Amino acid sequence: MKVSVVSRSGKEIIKGGVELLESATVDDLKAAIHHRNRKYYPSRQRLTLLQKPGSQGRPVVLDSRKKVHDYCEGEGEKLTVVFKDLGPQVFYSTLFFWEYLGPLVIYPIFYFAPVYEYFGYKGPRLVHPVQTYAMYYWCFHYFKRIMETFFVHRFSHATSPLSNVFRNCAYYWTFGSYIAYYVNHPLYTPVSEQQMKIGFAFGLVCQAANLYCHLLLRNLRSPGGSGGYQIPRGFLFNIVTCANYTTEIYQWVGFNIATQTVAGYVFLVVAAAIMTNWALAKHCRLKKLFDGKDGKPKYPRRWVILPPFL
Repeated sequence: MKVSVVSRSGKEIIKGGVELLESATVDDLKAAIHHRNRKYYPSRQRLTLLQKPGSQGRPVVLDSRKKVHDYCEGEGEKLTVVFKDLGPQVFYSTLFFWEYLGPLVIYPIFYFAPVYEYFGYKGPRLVHPVQTYAMYYWCFHYFKRIMETFFVHRFSHATSPLSNVFRNCAYYWTFGSYIAYYVNHPLYTPVSEQQMKIGFAFGLVCQAANLYCHLLLRNLRSPGGSGGYQIPRGFLFNIVTCANYTTEIYQWVGFNIATQTVAGYVFLVVAAAIMTNWALAKHCRLKKLFDGKDGKPKYPRRWVILPPFL
């Protein structure tokens, strides 16, 4: 069969189209496009069906695992697909590794190195126990994230735009420096020992719960990242849609109870706002998918992300 590959403006991307076997999958089509133009490797391609003039809604994105012939719908042995270049891509594991490596490396620099001399502070520096515990807590968190990236998470999409590496690294590395500067500052005033213990204990419980949530989510997908949307069940997922975000936010609540800095609370508010936006979108998507119609299960009544508030 012959597949014509055009841009959204109608310009032909692959001259003369692509010839495929009838049994070819969308992955085979992407490989064929890559063979004709080495710039467009498969993860950089987004293929959709050509929309008819006046049609409403979003175009149908071709599923990589389906056969190309399944999209013909009576068009015989010809098909026209719309090609979009997604730009340079990186693996999600690469993206997460670099964004988490920054805070893991930067924070100890402020703790161990004489950084504050470069900011004009020449006096002696007394390291409080809470600053030491905060450094270990912080490093454990980001080390855990890196380990989860390579050994726990299963991604529905293999790659992400390269630009996200710079954006995410700017976010994590900047906040890592911002918080580390104030928590490790020579003029830092520690909280009481009891408050410190309560904060770190609560935070560590939430970190352990967060890991368990990620393990439950991992089991919803096959090793290849497939599996589609499913209703998360078990543990905190029985009462909260995005329990992984819940535990992520509350573990930073614990950190801030123990360290008590404006920088830490700014990070908490920003992170909570971002994750709440993600959680609301996922909650709405799951409720729409699992509406109890056509044999589908009905999505149970749950908190979205921050019980007892949302």
